[in-house]
Amino acid sequence: MPYLSILQKYWGYDDFRGIQREVIESIGAGNDTLCLMPTGGGKSITFQVPALAMKGVCIVLTPLISLMKDQVEALRRRGIKAAYISSFMEHEMVLTILDNSIFGAYKFLYISPERLESEIFLNKLRRMKVCFITVDEAHCICQWGYDFRPSYLQISKIREFFPDCPVLALTATATEKAIDDIQEKLCFRQKNVLKMSFARDNLAYIVRLEDDIFNGILHALQSIPGSCIIYSRSRRKCRELAEMLNGLGFSATYYHAGLPSVKKNERQERWRRDEIRIMVATNAFGMGIDKPDVRLVLHADLPDSIEAYFQEAGRAGRDGKLAYAILLTDGRERTGALRRLARQFPKIEYVREVYEKMCCFLGIAEGDGQNVTREFSIEKFCQTFGFYPKSLVYALDLLDKAGYIEYRDEDEASTRLRINATRTELFRALYPSEERLILSILRRYGGIFLDYVYIDEDILSGETGLSTDDIYQVFLRLAQLRLISFIPRKHLPCITFRRRRIDKEDIVLPAQVYEDRRKHYEERMGAMLQYIEPNSDCCRSRMLLRYFGEEQEHDCGICDVCKRRKGQSQPAEACEALRSHILDQLREGPKFAYDIDLSGFDPEIYEEVIDGMRIAGELVFEGPLLKIGSAS
Repeated sequence: MPYLSILQKYWGYDDFRGIQREVIESIGAGNDTLCLMPTGGGKSITFQVPALAMKGVCIVLTPLISLMKDQVEALRRRGIKAAYISSFMEHEMVLTILDNSIFGAYKFLYISPERLESEIFLNKLRRMKVCFITVDEAHCICQWGYDFRPSYLQISKIREFFPDCPVLALTATATEKAIDDIQEKLCFRQKNVLKMSFARDNLAYIVRLEDDIFNGILHALQSIPGSCIIYSRSRRKCRELAEMLNGLGFSATYYHAGLPSVKKNERQERWRRDEIRIMVATNAFGMGIDKPDVRLVLHADLPDSIEAYFQEAGRAGRDGKLAYAILLTDGRERTGALRRLARQFPKIEYVREVYEKMCCFLGIAEGDGQNVTREFSIEKFCQTFGFYPKSLVYALDLLDKAGYIEYRDEDEASTRLRINATRTELFRALYPSEERLILSILRRYGGIFLDYVYIDEDILSGETGLSTDDIYQVFLRLAQLRLISFIPRKHLPCITFRRRRIDKEDIVLPAQVYEDRRKHYEERMGAMLQYIEPNSDCCRSRMLLRYFGEEQEHDCGICDVCKRRKGQSQPAEACEALRSHILDQLREGPKFAYDIDLSGFDPEIYEEVIDGMRIAGELVFEGPLLKIGSAS
């Protein structure tokens, strides 16, 4: 079937966007391809469409379990057979999925790169008919990169199994040096890069110096209407910000990697449906979200790199309409950056001490432990040995990247379920919409009337059409009736020992894990600090593009630097007309700033006019509401 027909049949789009067609045709012709496409550019289309036109299964390597689940569910809803394998699936279930892949039951098989270290998986993989290999978030293969994952270095191994299969590498952010490194590490037969311009003409990049960051957040929320993401580095700060905003009458929730999956899904879905306006989140939020009408992305803390900032800011304005990416600073970022540098790259003595105490805590004797996985409670460990949690996590990260352990902070233990009632009693209590779910469980899981059985809600969701949240609610109702007992899956950090335990003095951190990465971290942070320079006279958009090796011929005209250079020279009559228009509406009573009708006015001058009226005392904010001030 021609590519365009596949796109129209399964996605309903009339045509491809940007470089999608070029990438698809390149893979279809058997060429190794590196695709650089900005956030929201439609990267998934570039491998899903050609795979449907080819024979065999497409192997998709991606670092996040949550992203695997989201994409597999989206494909199943379109009637496309897809599966994923996660580390918390039962062994029998993993084997079943692999065997089904060998027999051609799936068009897409999603796995994490860590799976490539399993001999069982590799033996099964050899027997599959693979059309091509997709490597998502390919920048993770750069050892000195901002998000390096050691397991990505294993990907080139599977090329030995399928020498004629092309590789498609996808990323939204990569410098010129990273582009070369990705192709080298993935053993490209010849260099082949297809790249979209990273320019976002509709996205206004703004850096704002604030004495009080929270006041800056309020100002932005009151001035710019619509859906919003606020990024913060701290899980605790995310929760506190959301609570403070809710207390002032805003609609906000928070999101971070430590939340249970059910809560994360529920909060993301409510935000996506606009039941909640503001999502306050760590960088765990964003990959795979599909919300084109985000009008504002706020950064309450400085990201570690331009790459990270560009990805997060790029989640605003995917619908092509004007949107804002505002980074708030208080002038103390350089000090904070130096503190984070020391914390992220602790001394080797500290890392060795963490290793030894961790082995004792988890009961791993010297000479033992290879391939052993243990649950790891950071809170309990820190209480026992007096470590500081953030510094501990960075030490674990270094041990992970050096190959001693694998530290996973995002995995979740599967839900466990037991049926307490007889089959007749159970079905008598079911609603018609629930019967299909229970039948699917009974077909798939044996012994469930006798003891707890691990189940996978995502697989059940694919079989029944119910969302994972719907399934959770069914279980909750039946548990309240005491017909079943269930233990919901929970977030559970885990450590897997890649090697046998050694003496702590034998721990070595190679240069590419420590010195090289520290040097590149300093360079990336230096670029980030340069970006927020208050006296910069370079267009923000051009600065970002130049970092990725792209020169833009003209200034964006909408960032804070461009507006400052123009002297905020909006026509006086246009500003005065909007001022009168705002006052006329507020005479009817206080309004939310984003409820002001701007029909017939240039939205770009709205914030300027609002600021001027506030300074003059003509307007005041009462919580989130805008009202006429005493000077009017």
